[in-house]
Amino acid sequence: MLSYWEKESLLQYDYIIIGSGIVGLSAAISLKEKTPKSRVLVLEREILPTGASTKNAGFACIGSLTEILADLRTMPVEAVIKLVQLRLSGLRLLRRRLGDAAIGYRENGSYELISAQEEWALSELEEVNRILADLFLGAAAFTPAHEQLQSFGFAPQHIKGLIRNNFEGELHTGKMMRSLIDTAISHGVEIKTGCTVKTIDDFHTGVNVIVPHHLLKEDIVFTARKVLICTNAFTRALLPGEEVVPGRGQVLITSPVKDLPFKGVFHMEEGYYYFRELDGRVLLGGGRQLDFAGETSEAFIFNDRIQQELENLLHTVILPGRSVSVADRWTGIMAFGKTRQPIVKAHTKNVIMGVRMGGMGVAIGSMIGEEIAGMALEG
Repeated sequence: MLSYWEKESLLQYDYIIIGSGIVGLSAAISLKEKTPKSRVLVLEREILPTGASTKNAGFACIGSLTEILADLRTMPVEAVIKLVQLRLSGLRLLRRRLGDAAIGYRENGSYELISAQEEWALSELEEVNRILADLFLGAAAFTPAHEQLQSFGFAPQHIKGLIRNNFEGELHTGKMMRSLIDTAISHGVEIKTGCTVKTIDDFHTGVNVIVPHHLLKEDIVFTARKVLICTNAFTRALLPGEEVVPGRGQVLITSPVKDLPFKGVFHMEEGYYYFRELDGRVLLGGGRQLDFAGETSEAFIFNDRIQQELENLLHTVILPGRSVSVADRWTGIMAFGKTRQPIVKAHTKNVIMGVRMGGMGVAIGSMIGEEIAGMALEG
């Protein structure tokens, strides 16, 4: 059972945030920046944030040419522009708040490999640049870089073109999350891990957040004025009616590759494949499009078919004819919907949600956190 002291002093907060990934920590920092004296608690169900925030590839990206063309097929032009603007604003906030050195931010180039099946996209490049021109003060977001194909060493029988994205970079995911945690703590944010939220009850005058205490075998009732849900792919465990579909991402990283011929970050096939140089290694991920049904999962397991396809891509397209071994593998869980638009709204009067990052959490997470923090302060 809980003591008088615990009930009296340790369970009451102004704001409780569920989820300690990029969005949750960013929201907590934003709340403390605006209201330094408020009590802010972040609850994380595992020891580390478990979805995608600590498992992504570290792309500071706004979207490849074929990704944006795909968005234009499912969204109005104005919505696509707004989404790219959100990514730009999110990356700027992340870099301004934490600093480039703290997150290992670099600009070694960002490119999209164009296969024979995607050569049609090259004819749309100027139109996409025109659509996005105002966001980049008239500069071209995308430019051809076909002349670099040979120096990068990609298999010419598979890759027919190369497009440079002029406004993307890369970062170190571990350093970014470490810096977000340190920044939140320095602002006075409390972070409690191993806290699986059982239920959330909005009583209009405040919110109860119920967390089971496994040793005491009773429920702990935290209270707050506002609760912010930042659980991304795992949102339906708390809010079953929301349109949030989990999407697992398969990733591998090689051992160091001698004389690796490229640096920077690279996209393929509407962003479904992605790879980068990292400490002289190749980090490669994606392939969800090969088995959408199988990868619509919250299970942290390997999809053998996709892992094999990633290795095939590594050996036949990215480093053809090179001897390279896989050093490690992991999976992360992202969240998707019918479009790439995130869900940012008040679920009830005092429960606000910022979820469904569409695989763009690094880019948009800081701004989504800022936005839901602002919503919480307005109420």
